[in-house]
Amino acid sequence: MKHAAVGCRVHSGWAALIALSVTKGAPVVLFRERIHLVENFTYKFRQPYHTAKKLPLEEARAFVARVRSEARRLARRVIRELKTELRDQGYSLTGFGLLLASGRPLPVFAKILAAHSLIHTADGELFREALVHAAARTGLKPVVIRERELADSASRALRSKPADLAQSISVLGLPLGPPWSQDEKLASLVAWLVASSPSSASHSSQTREAR
Repeated sequence: MKHAAVGCRVHSGWAALIALSVTKGAPVVLFRERIHLVENFTYKFRQPYHTAKKLPLEEARAFVARVRSEARRLARRVIRELKTELRDQGYSLTGFGLLLASGRPLPVFAKILAAHSLIHTADGELFREALVHAAARTGLKPVVIRERELADSASRALRSKPADLAQSISVLGLPLGPPWSQDEKLASLVAWLVASSPSSASHSSQTREAR
């Protein structure tokens, strides 16, 4: 059975997900989707920390916990279904890569709610964590990579200039049609990196394994 890897770029409440395999050094897209990580796709749930800001502290904490639990459950379901779909096509899903924003640690809950910039960060991190958690729970070894470092990390691991990689990723999306935005392109590149050289991706100074 051939191997496949997933790459994700996360937003508040949703993520661009690409699954691909590498044949003779070239990536081939097997699956493309924009997945929802909340059941009710409204601002209230897509921006849980923004919503929590308006609630008493304990209610806010409970609300965010519920959204986190739901996001983890939905992410596990997506990955399990994807594993099954890929297996039916003759592929084993063995790699999982996800892009970070800044990667800075967040303070305690009350301090997050006191700073608008941290609220924005925390919303995104909640859904990134849900996907990393789901990947680990479904038998994958998540690798997370800071987005600003992806091009250089991929260039070294794949032994190709960043401009050449960008061109390859752009061409990769042509047969698929839209959407092939920056979300899909970056998700594809991180999936390609993990699929081609997982040991390089997980041990590079520019990457770290999710805990």
